[in-house]
Amino acid sequence: MTDSLDRAKKIKVILFDVDGVLTDGSIWLFPAPASGPRSTDAHAEQHADKPGFAIISQNMIEAKGFNAHDGTAISLARLGGLKTGMVTKRISETVALRARDLKIDYLYQGAQNKSDILDKILAESGFREEQIAYVGDDVIDLPIMRRCGLAIAVANARPQVKAMAHHETLSVGGHGAARDAVEYILEAQGTLEKVIDAYIHARTSIK
Repeated sequence: MTDSLDRAKKIKVILFDVDGVLTDGSIWLFPAPASGPRSTDAHAEQHADKPGFAIISQNMIEAKGFNAHDGTAISLARLGGLKTGMVTKRISETVALRARDLKIDYLYQGAQNKSDILDKILAESGFREEQIAYVGDDVIDLPIMRRCGLAIAVANARPQVKAMAHHETLSVGGHGAARDAVEYILEAQGTLEKVIDAYIHARTSIK
């Protein structure tokens, strides 16, 4: 516990897997009338011959359910001076929309090797590995979790992920796990209550 708290105090960036962390892992496929091109189409086409990346279709929509508590967590993280990111293998317009809505700092879709993504983020940001936290749930997350300063597993993560993690959330993926992770870091940094007060003030002072 002490080790994970010490690690949390150093964090400047918190990255999240999407399926099973920011969602409960469900992927909904809905038939839909053909429409104009989506912002993720070109990216998805690069992986069209590989399974597990994206639905390549103009008459099918891939949807996911996100949790409002986790959305608030992103706002709290920003108020606490943390940058946020999503790193996921699947490519989905739903994720792109959610990232824009939450003003996520880093969005990487189609990320088969998440350790490579960490290299990109470190190069762009100037942060060090010990300043990065990652929240994951499945074995694809292990390479990046091994390198991050704080590896967090959601409550229903696979056993291998829990064994690798420095900390485990009380909530399961898609049901407040991201909120747990953000609050854990902010509390370790001694800023949680101040951040919550700032969040409330910002919303009650708007006329």
